Amino acid sequence: MLCYLHKPRTLLLRCFAVFRRVFVQRDEARQIAAVVQRGERQHTFRVGSLLFRAVGRLLPQQMDAFHNEAAIFPVGYHANRFYWSMRYSNRRCKYLCYIEEHEARPLFKVKVVEKGHDDVVLTGATPTGTAWAQVLEAVARMRSCSGTLKLFPVYLKGEELFGLKTSAVTRIIESLPGVEACERYTFRYGRNPLMEWPLAFNPSGSARSEPKGSVGSIVGLVPGVLSLSPGESVAAAHQGRHSKSAQYRRMKAEWKSNVYLARSGIQGLGLYAARDIEKCTMVIEYIGTIIRSEVANRKERLYEAQNRGVYMFRIDNDYVIDATITGGPARYINHSCAPNCITEVVMVEKENKIIISSCRRIQRGEELCYDYKFDLEDDQHKIPCHCGAMNCRKWMN
Repeated sequence: MLCYLHKPRTLLLRCFAVFRRVFVQRDEARQIAAVVQRGERQHTFRVGSLLFRAVGRLLPQQMDAFHNEAAIFPVGYHANRFYWSMRYSNRRCKYLCYIEEHEARPLFKVKVVEKGHDDVVLTGATPTGTAWAQVLEAVARMRSCSGTLKLFPVYLKGEELFGLKTSAVTRIIESLPGVEACERYTFRYGRNPLMEWPLAFNPSGSARSEPKGSVGSIVGLVPGVLSLSPGESVAAAHQGRHSKSAQYRRMKAEWKSNVYLARSGIQGLGLYAARDIEKCTMVIEYIGTIIRSEVANRKERLYEAQNRGVYMFRIDNDYVIDATITGGPARYINHSCAPNCITEVVMVEKENKIIISSCRRIQRGEELCYDYKFDLEDDQHKIPCHCGAMNCRKWMN
């Protein structure tokens, strides 16, 4: 029964009592995906005594050390747990749970926040070790002394208290790009295609530049930024009777039916042809925020400090497309020494656009790739190539 209070121009709901059984049909995966798609905002939702705040991310070089059989440990993970106080037997307080990186290993941090007391920070090398172990032991002693229901710390796991084994959180973490490389972890749900977005959550895509330690830099350009070679474009003879603008408008209307995202045979995730694509067809646009080169330099350092992969593509000497936060799926296209696509700059409505076009006929299900054309570097900064082509140069730069 729903009770309403009538007023001249409003109806105010006075109570939520419903004296019958009510069934609410919901798609949990879609609800979680909607939360994740908020971009840079914190992804706050509550499950019982757990308040989930941020999922964090993992770079390729972190995959091996940042997981075990029970859970994956993304760097930057943050959740709040409301749990029994270590000081009072009948109170709860807030425990802020974080996962950070220390000497290439996960560091688990628990900050105890309780009214009337100074905050206490506990750390450990495992979810249970040191951090939650101290909390559980103190709670167990307090409850034993007060005669309340006993607590058995041996049966409580840090992964559960951190929220890493909560169903909704696990679905999000298992949808992080590249987690398939976590060999010891037993997947419960697997990747959810609804959670591939926004792309900002993937630090290890393909058409990208990662931190300089793993990707190197391009001489004379923003370090690690993809660039077009001089004069690289689709030959005008292949454009036929359609103008570039007309082709671009058609591509923008159809690109979602051209490609799909899936695990790559080259590295991480890749972009695949969803249908047969003829030669010299505009496939997809490399989108992002257009920034000046000086800003790109500063942002690259900021992204690296945040343990975030860097996705940038140079338009010309002055401007760069930053796809790290607001990018599209084109950034997942992998490098190959025998590419089936090329990149070109197209002027549309007085703006330069980076377009990925096919340079030969591409069959449905074939992975899209193009030559990154990194400048040559010395042996210290070489990036290995995993394209597997017959003419593979072994190095991307």
